[in-house]
Amino acid sequence: MFKAEELAFLNERTEESAPWRWAFTALAVATLAACGAEGREPSNDLPKGFTELGATVYPATATGTGATAATQDLLTGGLGKTGLGAAAAPLYADPANPTAAELRRNALYSNYRGILDPTAGGGYGTLYGPNITADGQVTAGEGLIPGREYLAVLDDGTGRKQTMVAVQVPDSFDRNRPCIVLGPSSGSRGVYGAIGTAGEWGLKKGCAVALTDAGKGVGLHNLSDDTVNKLDGTRATRTDAGSLSFFAARLTDAARAAYNAAFPNRIAIKHAHSQQNPEKDWGNDTLAAARYALYVLNARYGTTQDPVPFGKDNTLVLAGSASNGGAAVLRAAELDTDGLIDGVVASEPVTEMPTRQGYTIAVGNATMPNPGRTLAEYTTYGNIYQPCAALAPDAALTETSIFNYIGLTAMTARAEARCTSLAAKGLVIGATTADRAANALSKLRLYGWTRDHDRMHNAHYALGNGPILSAMYTMAYGRFGVDANLCRTSFAAANATGDVVPATGAALAQSFATANGTANGTPATVVYNDSVGGAKAWQFAVSPSTRVADFGLDNALCQHALVTGFDPVTGFNLSESSVPTRAQSDAVRAGINEVLHTAKLRGKPTIIVAGRSDALVPVNHNARAYTVLNRGLDGSSTRLRYIEVVNAQHFDAFLPFSGFDTRFVPLHPYFNQAMDAVWANLRSSTALPASQVVRTTPRGGQPGAAPAITAAQVPPFVTRPATANTIEVSDGLIRIPE
Repeated sequence: MFKAEELAFLNERTEESAPWRWAFTALAVATLAACGAEGREPSNDLPKGFTELGATVYPATATGTGATAATQDLLTGGLGKTGLGAAAAPLYADPANPTAAELRRNALYSNYRGILDPTAGGGYGTLYGPNITADGQVTAGEGLIPGREYLAVLDDGTGRKQTMVAVQVPDSFDRNRPCIVLGPSSGSRGVYGAIGTAGEWGLKKGCAVALTDAGKGVGLHNLSDDTVNKLDGTRATRTDAGSLSFFAARLTDAARAAYNAAFPNRIAIKHAHSQQNPEKDWGNDTLAAARYALYVLNARYGTTQDPVPFGKDNTLVLAGSASNGGAAVLRAAELDTDGLIDGVVASEPVTEMPTRQGYTIAVGNATMPNPGRTLAEYTTYGNIYQPCAALAPDAALTETSIFNYIGLTAMTARAEARCTSLAAKGLVIGATTADRAANALSKLRLYGWTRDHDRMHNAHYALGNGPILSAMYTMAYGRFGVDANLCRTSFAAANATGDVVPATGAALAQSFATANGTANGTPATVVYNDSVGGAKAWQFAVSPSTRVADFGLDNALCQHALVTGFDPVTGFNLSESSVPTRAQSDAVRAGINEVLHTAKLRGKPTIIVAGRSDALVPVNHNARAYTVLNRGLDGSSTRLRYIEVVNAQHFDAFLPFSGFDTRFVPLHPYFNQAMDAVWANLRSSTALPASQVVRTTPRGGQPGAAPAITAAQVPPFVTRPATANTIEVSDGLIRIPE
């Protein structure tokens, strides 16, 4: 029989121990619980579906190389505030063969910077960052947080789900005031995708943090050499990886060979090709992470006298994250019939609305058109019209900046060609490019975007958001394998002229740390296989129907047809001989129906934070629509509050980019404030703030040289806002002040 102290020692993994050696711990804990209770409840059982991978101590309190576990901490990988803010990522001893420890360090670096602005001018180190204490004090420290990290994988018995969970227990964890913060990853990121949001906030509070990729993550199967990411991020052949493979496409060797012959150098991506439709499980995966966190805490701190000291009745559980992670925490709260989650914060969440009926969104006295559309609907629609709309007089840009990415990267001629191709198909009207672009822009406004987004269509499209998401999510919803050639789309590395090339060994070896789980070019991008003259990356694609380089309009039309069930040009229903087919569309639409939210939160204290200028996840389809629908479902018992921030958009990580720096403020300080507000409500019964608009002031200046932001430019939200800033929510109506 193990004593509690012995178990604590066993749960620690040193540098010399095997990287995946903790399987015996579950048995030991189960034995302990059974002994302590003489075979009776309570017991601490490993939650169903979990396999434990290991526990590692990260003891660093001072910055170092972060090359080993001994020089790392939970939050910064041993890099500290300075290292996370450094422009250059930490180097590998062998770039072609990084170690698991090096990959973890660099994954923390890239995931933190992937969702936050890491520059001092944008507020890093003054408004937010590791050096700022839990109560908001700015220090000169590096903010390292030592503790233990427990890794586990959740599967459904098929070996294909492979959801990663990392439970971080800081040394500052107070067993007398236990708390858990749930952090599902944003976007398609891996297990550390919420380290800069929920992770940092929770660790500073001394809470255990349960991070999860929610079934997404960096799973790249290079079909040419049959190599995959392992669970620890390193690479191996699919055969050598075996059960430690994070993701491999479901292809026989013969099928893979045939696909390689037709489409060489392609890469399968887990979120798109797992054939799991992972989005449907984001809520359940988040709840499972909470149950595993309780298991870890009980295994760590349980004794023979008290084997299960922590449970839902005495442990505060706060769920918070951004974007897809924000969707996951809302979905978890909707599914939480057991009362496991106490409070929720969702920043810029993707809320897949179950209906567009029964509610109205008004801004001032103007009613917003077409609210509450799904991600698949508005993303594939925008993917058709955005590059043309970006040339409209109300949207056109002349500045030299990344905000004007179409102009900066010489894409204007292709955007003009998109307008011409749309006109030829009767999808826009007008005799000139300006007229056609204005018509395209009006279509986007009628579909739910606002005038706040007019000039954002340029960069949002040209940086690839529309093409990437339109390709990935239709594949995911329909559960299509990599060999389906859906809408003639695949993923691969590409050169400067858009030709498919082999991904480099180093890029694949480092992908766990550098990639974000999407086809963003690191290392794979979206490829249109049917481009005239041969397969091309989306930026260079030539449509077969137009024979011009128009960003592959045929590809975009096909993806929207998958979502709607009809041809966008003819209006005819799809058939079994059309491209796409009716069956393919049926599969996609069935998958969309699986991911719809309910918007019923059962009175949980919840704050949604969103930027009014969010062009990726427009507020009319998401935060605003969800808030008013929830009011109709939860009625007067609702404790959902909505904070809408003016001059904030979806990507804080874009704020260092020229043109973004002058126009937008970070949304992240409001996520932190919302977490503080829900925490205070739960701990001290402090009143939640009223729903409100927060008026911020952009940095201004010259693109790429905006002055440093000040706290005055991002004022906090308040408990009782002025009438001019109060958002009114009633049954069937949400009214937003202009």
